[in-house]
Amino acid sequence: MLYFQFAVALLAVWRITHLLSKEDGPFDLIFNLRKKIGQGFFATLLDCFYCLSIWTAIPFAIWLASNFIEGIIYSLALSGAACVIEKLTNKQNKPPQYFED
Repeated sequence: MLYFQFAVALLAVWRITHLLSKEDGPFDLIFNLRKKIGQGFFATLLDCFYCLSIWTAIPFAIWLASNFIEGIIYSLALSGAACVIEKLTNKQNKPPQYFED
């Protein structure tokens, strides 16, 4: 049962993080939120999928964990797995840069 809960939490972390960092949201709610925030810590947090995924994973890690150490591990695991999903689904697959001397 824990594997199912982890998988559900993982998908939720990825979806919420992707919504907040990459999309405008329904009725442009997220877009308007970004405009109101302006600049600063929260604005840069919403621009970076990887940073935001750590914060998004925390409530789900608390839900899954039975103690503090597990919470830290689940938080990092959920964030890391969401980052892997983001890399796999990112449509900006740029070819690696090649430098020749």
